[in-house]
Amino acid sequence: QVQLAESGGGLVQAGGSLRLSCAASARTFNNYYMGWFRQAPGKEREFVAGFYWSSGITEVADSVKGRFTCSRDSAKNTVYLQMNSLKPEDTAVYYCAAKLWASSPYYENNYNYWGQGTQVTVSS
Repeated sequence: QVQLAESGGGLVQAGGSLRLSCAASARTFNNYYMGWFRQAPGKEREFVAGFYWSSGITEVADSVKGRFTCSRDSAKNTVYLQMNSLKPEDTAVYYCAAKLWASSPYYENNYNYWGQGTQVTVSS
C-alpha cells in the first residue's frame, strides 16, 4: 500500500512561487514513478511533472517547462514540486500520484495511488 498527502498550496500573486510537498508512505518507492497532476475548474486532469524515484530522471509538461521542477528527499520520503513564475492559468487542484514503471507517466489512469489534492490559486 502507498499513501500520499499533499501540502503547500495557497494563494499567490502572478509571478510568485510556491513549493508543494507530498509526504509518501510505502515499504519502498524504488519501483515507482512519482507524478504531479493538476485539475483546473471545468478542465480535465493533466500531467504536470514527475520522476522515477530510483533514478531521479524527471519529466515536465510543456505548459510548465522552465518554471516547474520536481525533486525528492529520500530521507523524509517526500517529493516536491517547485513552482516559479506562476501564472493565473496555473490555478488548479494539484495532486501527487504514484505508479509502477510499466506504463506511461502521462496518463492518470496508469496511476494506482493518489493524494487528496491541494489548492493552488494564482491571482493577477
